[in-house]
Parts: sequence; structure tokens; C-alpha cells
Amino acid sequence: MQEKDFPEQDELVLCTVDRILGTTVFVKIDDYNKEGIIATSEVAPGRIRNIRDYVRVSKKIVCKVLRVSAGTGHIDLSLRRVSLKERNTILSDFEREKNALAIMRSVLKERTEEIVSKIRKDYNKVLDFLQNASTSDLTGLGLNETETEQILKIVKEKPSRNVFVKAHLILSSDADDGLIRIKNILSKILGDNTGVDIVYLSSPNYSITVTSSDYKEANKKMDALIEEISSGAKTNGCKVEFKR
Repeated sequence: MQEKDFPEQDELVLCTVDRILGTTVFVKIDDYNKEGIIATSEVAPGRIRNIRDYVRVSKKIVCKVLRVSAGTGHIDLSLRRVSLKERNTILSDFEREKNALAIMRSVLKERTEEIVSKIRKDYNKVLDFLQNASTSDLTGLGLNETETEQILKIVKEKPSRNVFVKAHLILSSDADDGLIRIKNILSKILGDNTGVDIVYLSSPNYSITVTSSDYKEANKKMDALIEEISSGAKTNGCKVEFKR
């Protein structure tokens, strides 16, 4: 599979924070082994008091590519222009790929890099290969019968890991019985849905978490919750705002 030398404009990339110099963040773009730069204005919206509240050295972050200059090798990135949904999806893919590599290492030991290199000639990710691998696929890579059986068994038996999608809810009411109205709205949400947790932070802020085995389903459920809470707020004369 042919690899690109540089990411494309608007592409979402997984990065590792390398260093922070003054108000500039330097990162390593993992899939391209290139350096990218995030200006302070692209770290987060609004005024930033301490840039280390958002990034720290060695932290994995998801960025959007703003500009690429192949001639100079300069790549401008943005952290603030990545939605929570996009960030969660890419970080989830990263964790799943890491688990796939761990499976290979547990069986192949020192031969892992050799076999992974063969897989990546045809697949972007080892996970994509393992999800559809058959006995013939693995033996075709040079694995013996025992190695093949062990890998297929681990892939089959490995339990799926839950993923979490969060949203920040701002819900308020000026009515005399406003707290009761808000409580009724949120109580109905919790009563009608499983895998949903709502935590009071500070008036009028709440955190909503959806737990699922799949990010696509979790985000779909969060969208439905937002619609349901917004409808309930309108009916009860409450003010509502969501941040994702």
C-alpha cells in the first residue's frame, strides 16, 4: 500500500505532543513521522490562561491539518477545530490498533515487526487485517499452525471494550419551581435510557456520559439524548445549551 509523505489539508491526524515553547506547541504526527505546529489561537477557543491545561508533553491529541508546505516541511495544525466526536473516534481507533498489535506481540514475540510489515503492505491497520483474517491468511504470512491457532483464538475470545461519549449540558430555569422542572427532565432521561449517566457539576452545568461498545452507536444515542433534552427544556420553559 502506497504511503503519503504529507497529510492533506483538513485531514484529521493523531499526534503526540513533543514540546511546548512559549505559546507554540510542537507535535509529532504519528502516521507521517513529521513535525506539526499548533499556534496558541488554535489550541482552544477564547482566552487561554495556561496552555498546559490543554496539552502536555507525550499526550496523544487529535488535530486538524490547516496548511501543508511540502517544500519547507511546515505543517500547521489546529486542536480546537476538532469536534469531541471526531476526537473520540480517532482515539478509539488508536486504542483498538494498539490492542491488535499487543495480540501479535503476545504470540509472535521478536517476529512481530516482520509480520506486521507484511500486513501493512495491503492494510492500513493491523486491526483491519485481524478482523477478517482466516487460517490461510495467517499461514500465508509465514505463521505456523500453532501461531495461527493462537491468534485466531485470542481475536475470537477477546471481549469488546466499552467506549464513552461525553457532552457538557447547561440547563437552567428562571421559574420559581425551576429546579423541579430540571429534575423532571433529567429523571425522565435516566429512566428511559440505559448506559446513560448524568452528573451535576455546578449550577447550571451537568456532564452526560453515554457508554456503549461502539462509538458510532454511542454518538447516535448522544444525538438522540440532546434532541430529547432540548424538547423537554422547551416544553418546560428552560434554557438549554450543549457543548461536545
